[in-house]
Amino acid sequence: MYIYIMLKNLLTLSVYCVIFFFGNTIAFSQQKVLPKHHMSLKQPPFLKQGDTVAIVAPAGILKNREGEINKAKALLKSWGLHVVMGKYVYNKGAHFAGTDDERCEDFQNALDNKTISAIWSARGGYGSVRILDKLNWTKFKENPKWIIGYSDITAIHCEVQNLGFQSLHAMMCTSLQDNAETIAATISSFKDAIFGEQLSYTLKGSKYNQPGTVSAPLVGGNLTILHTMLGSKTSIDTSGKIVFIEEIGEYKYHIDRMLQSLKRAGYFDGCKGLIIGDMTKIKKNTTPWGTSIEQLILDALSEYNFPIAFNMKAGHEKDNRALILGKTTVLEVSKEQSLIKFID
Repeated sequence: MYIYIMLKNLLTLSVYCVIFFFGNTIAFSQQKVLPKHHMSLKQPPFLKQGDTVAIVAPAGILKNREGEINKAKALLKSWGLHVVMGKYVYNKGAHFAGTDDERCEDFQNALDNKTISAIWSARGGYGSVRILDKLNWTKFKENPKWIIGYSDITAIHCEVQNLGFQSLHAMMCTSLQDNAETIAATISSFKDAIFGEQLSYTLKGSKYNQPGTVSAPLVGGNLTILHTMLGSKTSIDTSGKIVFIEEIGEYKYHIDRMLQSLKRAGYFDGCKGLIIGDMTKIKKNTTPWGTSIEQLILDALSEYNFPIAFNMKAGHEKDNRALILGKTTVLEVSKEQSLIKFID
């Protein structure tokens, strides 16, 4: 009987020791390791006068666009920056600015060059996805720099976010097809973003806004590109993130279809908030959709209660404000107005 009691006490003591040791280990780990999705991604160094920006064309052809590229070079030089041009920017390869290998070579050279502080896409269109798997990001991770652009460049933004770095959703060189005075806010926000000035935007209110306040890293970009990344290694993790979307030239039912696909893939399950940019040049179908684009979005996401802000001036309109993807962002939404503020 005595031996039985001793063995029982010894077993109980062993269990307590295991619980104490592993319990403390788990608690310690929880205190020291923050969930990845709650932290800003790594921030490349902001630019300063004397730095160099590379202009490359990873997507669409630049036929008869030399004037806009020259304006872009002049703009950067007026800010005290140096400019280098990709070797193949003006090349023609069917739909694209040169062959896939040529566009990739220009982008790779800019990634690898330590003297380059930012890579500015000349235009979007289509083609970035065709070079993604050809790029080597080793030297970029050692010497990160700002990747700048929007629309089709969303594919590259997704890749950069998955590598753990911030990037810049902002105007491209061909945005300067418009007179500078008519896109002054676009240019100003771009300059503030690359030189490290704090960005914040107050958005016009909307009856469709879904109120709430949240702070989380911002991710996203063009809806079509985000949708086409599904199922690939470039699809981004939106858990714990605020998602931004914009679109151009789609039917309403196409937009609904993409939102439904993203939703079924779990894209919005852990999402903290949603910012809706410009939905430009929506096509008219022979069968009317029956609701506004705002209501379409709300209906598609009706089971979620995270804040949704409409009227962000970003996308394919002239007023295209810069957004720092991967940076922690405060989003405050009410029916009267919304506030977007990027914080450290």
